[in-house]
Amino acid sequence: MGLRWVRRVVCTRPVTDFTTDADPARTAAAAAEARAREALAGTRFGDVRWLAVTGSTNEDVLRLARAGEAEGIVVAADLQTAGRGRRGRTWEAPAGSSLMATVLLRPPARVAALATATVALAAAEAVEAACGATPRLKWPNDLVWPGDGSGPDRKLAGILAEADWPAGSGIADGWREPRPTDRVAVAVGIGLNVAWAGRAPAELTDVAVALDEVVGAEGTPDRVDLLVGLLRRLDALDAELRAEGGRAAVLARWRARSATLGRRVRVDLGSDDVEGTAVDVTEDGHLVVETLEGTRRELAVGDVVHLRDR
Repeated sequence: MGLRWVRRVVCTRPVTDFTTDADPARTAAAAAEARAREALAGTRFGDVRWLAVTGSTNEDVLRLARAGEAEGIVVAADLQTAGRGRRGRTWEAPAGSSLMATVLLRPPARVAALATATVALAAAEAVEAACGATPRLKWPNDLVWPGDGSGPDRKLAGILAEADWPAGSGIADGWREPRPTDRVAVAVGIGLNVAWAGRAPAELTDVAVALDEVVGAEGTPDRVDLLVGLLRRLDALDAELRAEGGRAAVLARWRARSATLGRRVRVDLGSDDVEGTAVDVTEDGHLVVETLEGTRRELAVGDVVHLRDR
């Protein structure tokens, strides 16, 4: 479900932001970091590093992974200047309006492809617990609203998972298929629209939505609380995924929240399109589409458009 394998030279400089100690934005980021660390103390994801501004939290975490940092580090930012999504798309949001964070996981390779699904589930459950809204999951890597066919789906969150394998390798080091038990460094980033307050770019108003537009300003949860809730749920879900029989259990929960399964879809594969009905996901998170011709296609990647029933 949207796992991107990367192999490139990344320098190992420490994560920093571009503000001064006296900058109010940095003071606010430090306060958010302290709150998150206190709430998550003693958990796997207690090492939260909240920045006022950075280029890309995914790049920051991949850099830390290559430096040998342990699983569980979380980098969050109030503003990203070079955020990105699938297929090299950019991700932009006004400062402080979205939860933008990346977590470092080191799952066994046999379940690494489900990192996106696991974080998506954790995010959806955290949103529901925080404000009562029930976003649904659009394959391969989005949270959408309303997602139940009652109206046009708009994007609430996007997730980008990037796996560094072989760990810390350079371009000339070659590549080999990881063994099922090999631990793979995976940086899983999320951008969740929280409180746009009318600041959304005009070109996004028909295709994206923020929580304050769904539940109102009074009911909009705090970004730190959302992150804490997401990480607590991720801790449990990821542990379940790695346990015997866990893959099936996590996928069953993903299916129950899916906005895509059972819907007529068109999947853009770049070279061609596949149109039909999304009927299932495989144990690796691939989408199964029953085409208009009556055959079934298993798709590992692609951009899905939900179509209205004829």
